[in-house]
Amino acid sequence: MKLSTRGRYGTRLMMELALHFGKGPVLLKDISKAQDISLKYLGQLIIPLKIAGLIKSTRGSHGGYFLSRSPDKINLSEVIKAVEGPIAFSECVDVPDICYRSKTCAAREVWEKATRQFNKTLGSITLAEMLNRQEAKSG
Repeated sequence: MKLSTRGRYGTRLMMELALHFGKGPVLLKDISKAQDISLKYLGQLIIPLKIAGLIKSTRGSHGGYFLSRSPDKINLSEVIKAVEGPIAFSECVDVPDICYRSKTCAAREVWEKATRQFNKTLGSITLAEMLNRQEAKSG
């Protein structure tokens, strides 16, 4: 399984907003420049993040985007789910009825366990922690 560009870029977008948390709205063009992500692509990522209630926006000369909650209250699981959709290693984990073998399938149990562990890990890491990790790497 690979995290798609949506997941990776969505995380970077949210980290950029976390970096500016409490300092006012950030323009998409500034995020684009800082994160080296096309403005068009960012425009596509903003929509599901707004729908999920993770970011808000203001219009006008001092408009832009900002986190709806503090970075220590938003975890990576929320970000990834907003831009990628449900996280599961196999479709049968979320929708068992999709496969007639789901009740007797040993592999499904493994995919279910792996999905739970993956979600637990992403759910335990906040944007604030990601900023700390980035700062440590930038040293």
